[in-house]
Amino acid sequence: MSDQIKHECGLAFVRLLKPLEYYHDKYGTVFYGLQKLQILLQKQRNRGQDGAGLASIKLNTQPGQKYFSVHKSNANNYITHLFEGVYSNFKNLDKEQLEDVLWLKRNKPFIGEIYLGHLRYGTHGDNSLETVHPFIRENNWISRNLAVAGNFNLTNIDELFDKLVSLGQFPKVKSDTITVLEKIGHFLDEEVQHLFNWYKPEGYSQQEINPQIFNNLDVNRVLKKAAKKFDGGFVIAGLLGHGDAFILRDPNGIRPAFYYQDEEVVVMASERPAIQTAFGVRRVDVHEIKPGNALIIKHHGKVTEEHCLEPGNKLSCSFERIYFSRGNDYDIYQERKNLGKNLVPQLISSIEYNLTDTVFSYIPNTSETCFHGLMEGITDFLNDQKFTKIQNTDPSNCDEIKKIINQAPRFEKLVLKDDKMRTFIANDSLRETMVSHVYDVTYGIVKNHVDTLAVVDDSIVRGTTLRDSIIRILNTLKPKKIIVLSSAPQIRYPDCYGIDMSQIDKLVAFQAAIELLQERNMESLMEEVYQQCLDQRNLPTHQMKNYVKRLYDQFTYEEITDKISKLLTPSEIRIPVEIIFQTLEGLHSACPNHKGDWYFSGNYPTPGGYKVLNNAYINFMEKNDVRAY
Repeated sequence: MSDQIKHECGLAFVRLLKPLEYYHDKYGTVFYGLQKLQILLQKQRNRGQDGAGLASIKLNTQPGQKYFSVHKSNANNYITHLFEGVYSNFKNLDKEQLEDVLWLKRNKPFIGEIYLGHLRYGTHGDNSLETVHPFIRENNWISRNLAVAGNFNLTNIDELFDKLVSLGQFPKVKSDTITVLEKIGHFLDEEVQHLFNWYKPEGYSQQEINPQIFNNLDVNRVLKKAAKKFDGGFVIAGLLGHGDAFILRDPNGIRPAFYYQDEEVVVMASERPAIQTAFGVRRVDVHEIKPGNALIIKHHGKVTEEHCLEPGNKLSCSFERIYFSRGNDYDIYQERKNLGKNLVPQLISSIEYNLTDTVFSYIPNTSETCFHGLMEGITDFLNDQKFTKIQNTDPSNCDEIKKIINQAPRFEKLVLKDDKMRTFIANDSLRETMVSHVYDVTYGIVKNHVDTLAVVDDSIVRGTTLRDSIIRILNTLKPKKIIVLSSAPQIRYPDCYGIDMSQIDKLVAFQAAIELLQERNMESLMEEVYQQCLDQRNLPTHQMKNYVKRLYDQFTYEEITDKISKLLTPSEIRIPVEIIFQTLEGLHSACPNHKGDWYFSGNYPTPGGYKVLNNAYINFMEKNDVRAY
């Protein structure tokens, strides 16, 4: 992706189902769980670069023994730094101590049976250690201790916060993570107190009640109450002090969650290949947590996937498929190739079927798989052409047939990404010149003023890097024409479920629509839509509608694409620059099981999405340079 946007976080969970001695005897280390968690985080490092944290729990401890450990890092090398901090607790131990599993569990942190890890990609706020998950809610009752980490964004944080205040709480920070922690914590307290009140009259001592609470605490009931009003995309994982654990997925399956279970472990991760790599298991053995379900692991090791929230239409984020998830997942790999193949008909038409004078490339590095699909599609097209030509060629003309067979598309690695260049120049224009050199090109391949360059990008969000860097550097090759192909459709609407795209006026597709409206003296429609958004402000979210669509409905897809092409062409560039976008139909055919497309279509999966859209448009009209949620 040429545009850098922040997005979803990453989760990793490991629950050892056997005693720690088992892993020491079988795998030769007491750090088996920690090592697996580290691999899971490392293989998902694409999901968070602002920090990492982990929490661990020891089972069956005695009062006075530390059973909960937490460590976090926001260093540049956050994963390495995180585990260096954890393992520093063991560096002065002798061999005998490192082999004594029971001594380690009693005396050292992070030697336990349950691990929860998190990678943070902050969409807003600071990057202090306080913002790194897991978040902890401490209590002297072991069953009321709670650690929470998540990959989520909620659209109705104000409503949820106010509810907490009405319950008598006094949250120290107004944030979605703290609110989720305290909401779950409130109903956990209620459940524990309910069980205490139930068993106390039966003659149990207060100490004897604890095991009854551990065994009978209904985690699903806690989650149903706590998450009843959550509006957004979320996967929320939690650990309870006595050893229960859960992973809850939103009803529309917006955020991803996968798990694997055998007789030794239960593991969960945001991406399936991370589990496959860490545990050497097959794709079919890794399961997706169903939308609205909670994976619940009791302290004694029973594992269930339970219905928790009423599922809606499954609208998994299609951006996961296009860009965010790593491409080594089998399904994602195939889908990205299909996205590339779907661009071929438009591209062939644009170059007027002239493969001889076209050089095909891609913008590194996540668009490479899409480029492979484009290559396959172009090769198939050329093979059909060859077949027709050979049919119409005299069979005895071997030279001509050989010439036809040897025709090949010109696939090249033209665009190279350098390390990001830092500059201390204060002048904006000079800084822009320096930053434009973040990309480089391969020289000597393009025939000057003869060849067309066709390059694939994952998506075009703001288009600033494309305009200020890529197109300028491609222009130095002196092509006849530049074509940029986006494997994603036009991004027209803000996101509010975890991706950092909350300001609609930053989206180049929206900018194109506004320019077209102004050129055609249709500013009055902008005012009408503004008033309609204002009129909805006090409505319940489930009654809100997308009136911003009216702006786009005035123009064809091609008209907006043409305007985007003009907006992204630097003023000094004299050669034609054309943008080709994936269509919505092409996206759905390539990713048939992941139809969350609200940033393209404006069809939000939850009511809160429309509220965010209204706020984003109002902010634009009122020239408020702030987030929409």
